[in-house]
Formats: sequence, C-alpha cells, structure tokens
Amino acid sequence: MTRGQEIAAKVEAFVREQIVPYERDPRCGDHGPSDALVQEMRGLARAAGVLTPHILPDGDHLTHRETADVLRASGLSPLGPLAVNVMAPDEGNMYLLGKKASPELKERFLKPLVSGEARSAFFMTEPAMDGGGEGGGGGGAGSDPSMMRTTAVRDGNHWVINGRKTFITGADGAKVGIVMAKADEGASMFLVDLPDPAIRIERVLDTIDSSMPGGHSVVTIDNLRVPADQMLGDPGDGFKLAQVRLAPARLTHCMRWHGACARAHEIATDYANRRHAFGKPLVDHEGVGFMLAENLIDLKQAELMIDWCADVLDTGVLGTVESSMAKVAVSEALMRIADRCVQVMGATGVSGDTIVEQVFREIRAFRIYDGPTEVHKWSLAKKVKRDWKAAQAA
Repeated sequence: MTRGQEIAAKVEAFVREQIVPYERDPRCGDHGPSDALVQEMRGLARAAGVLTPHILPDGDHLTHRETADVLRASGLSPLGPLAVNVMAPDEGNMYLLGKKASPELKERFLKPLVSGEARSAFFMTEPAMDGGGEGGGGGGAGSDPSMMRTTAVRDGNHWVINGRKTFITGADGAKVGIVMAKADEGASMFLVDLPDPAIRIERVLDTIDSSMPGGHSVVTIDNLRVPADQMLGDPGDGFKLAQVRLAPARLTHCMRWHGACARAHEIATDYANRRHAFGKPLVDHEGVGFMLAENLIDLKQAELMIDWCADVLDTGVLGTVESSMAKVAVSEALMRIADRCVQVMGATGVSGDTIVEQVFREIRAFRIYDGPTEVHKWSLAKKVKRDWKAAQAA
C-alpha cells in the first residue's frame, strides 16, 4: 500500500464512521454548513489524525497522484472535504500559498488555513457590467479573466482596490482573502485579512449547490487599502499565479466529487437490490441493472482520467491542457452517474432521504464551476488548430 493509499484508508474510515452521521444535521443549510459545524467536525478530524491530510507535517504536499486517493476518500460524504480540510477554495488557496508565498506571508495567511482554524475566499469572478446586474450582457471576468475590471492603484506603500466580484465561494465567514485586481502592470494578487469593512457582501446567492460554508457571494470592494508587502508575487503576475492554482484545483474538484458519486452509486445499488417490483429486485430488471453497470464503467474511466492528469502534474508541468481534458471528461461522466442514481431510486432519489439528491445538485454545478465544459472544449479546439498549423509548417 502506498503512502497515499494508507492516508486515504484512514480518511475513508473517519468519513464513513464519524462524518456521515452529520449529514442530517440541521446546521447544514441552503448556503452550506455553519462554521460551528465545520469546526466541530474538524475537531474530530484533528483528534483522529486526518486533518489537512494532503499536507505533511514538514509543510510539503503529497504528490497529485497521492492526493487523488485521499481526496476521493474525503468526498464519500458532502461534508467529508470540509471535515478534513481539503475543500475548495481552501485546498487550492493552500496549494498556491505553499508554492508562491514568502515565509512571512505563509506564517500569517497559510498557517491558519493548514491548521483548519480559518477559511478563505478567492476573489476573481466578476459580474457582467451592463445595467450593473449579474444578468447583463456586458463583460465580466468569469470564464474570461482578461475582462477583469477591478482596479488596483498604487498609493505610497499601499495599493487601493475597487471593484465588484460575484460567486465568491465562502466569502461570508472567511478570514483569509486572495483578491485579483488589475494594476497598470496587469492582473495582480493581494492577500487580505477578513472581514474588512472595505469588502462588503451585497448578498449571498441562492444556488443549486449547498456544500460550501458561506455559500457564494456578490461582493463590493470599496477603497480597500492593502500594504504593498501583501501582494503575492510582483505586479502583473496575477494570471501566471492563477494558473499555478487553477489547473490542480480543477483536478481536485474531480477527485472530491468522484468520491461523492461513488457513494451515491453505493446507495443506489443498495436500493436496487432491496427494492422489489414486478416480482423481482429492481437490479434484476435490465433497465436498472444496466444503469448501475454503466456507472461502474464511468466511475473507472473517471478514476483513470484523474490519475492520468495527476501523473502529468507530478512531472512539474502546468498541465493546463490535461486538466481541461480531465475536467470535461470527469464532470460529464459524474453527471451521468448522479443522474442514473436518481433515476434508479425513483421518487426516493429526488427526496432528501439520502444524499443522492444533493450529489446530483452538486455535480450539476460542478459542470460550470472552474470553467464550463464548453469553455474547456473551446480552449482544446484552439489547441487542435494550433497543432494543425504547426504540423503544416513543419
């Protein structure tokens, strides 16, 4: 058994035995579990020795391939990644700070994240600007971050940031913020303590998913003053730093939700073997049995795609193309799995009696988060064209 598999086995046992019972806890609301519940579960994880399991005591990370085993195990409950501190956006933010922050910034901003005492938010996505609303047709930095309008202006030894952000996961209740804003030199990143009166949450959006504490907020940034030494990297490094974070973060989303779909498949399988109709168990009806068989195929293909991309990232390359391919393949496969689980379970599948209904909602959102399927396909199509042109010129 590899190091990653050993840690994953401990995480799986912890999630199944201690976290699954929390799934019916009334502190799980429409905008995610409460921070009190998160801290309670993290206390159990700390006692069990599985808190922040992807980061070793010396501060080093597991390999991406080892992380895949661990995060799949954490995802066996929608609450599992929160409990063991591998949930988005914190996991991606910890990865970025671990790779690119100075020792001083690590001590101040990374340490409380690794310890599980604080949550974080990544302020990048922006609303469309036409009419000032989220539904307008004008530009907004979402799938196309180059359209960013939030500004950062030097003022002595500070930067002053102004703008609006939307769909900022976990902003409500976060203690650490990473803010993307456009300086004269280009997009830049800033680390900030939260809450800050200059960062005002306009509202927490009602969304289809409900697994992330704090939900997803629309935020106004009004004359936020950030000391110059809280910039991550140099002015204009924002997009380069974002790529360090985004490709692995796409893949860790795949890992966690793979675990969620594996659990949903377990529940649907149990249901189909216990439930009888027309004189025999549901699983013996081809229409049902074949759906579960197709789930096995999609689960394995998604697992292999995750492991392949993890191996690529472990070579040290950015893996932008590979992570786009994995994100499309895995999110679409997991959507098929979640949909089949609901269908196999019928009315029970759309009820809150099991987590299958929640997994279906979470996976539907996943097809949009960290880049919609269509944007990744468009990016891959541009690569196909570039490669064709290069071949013609050779």
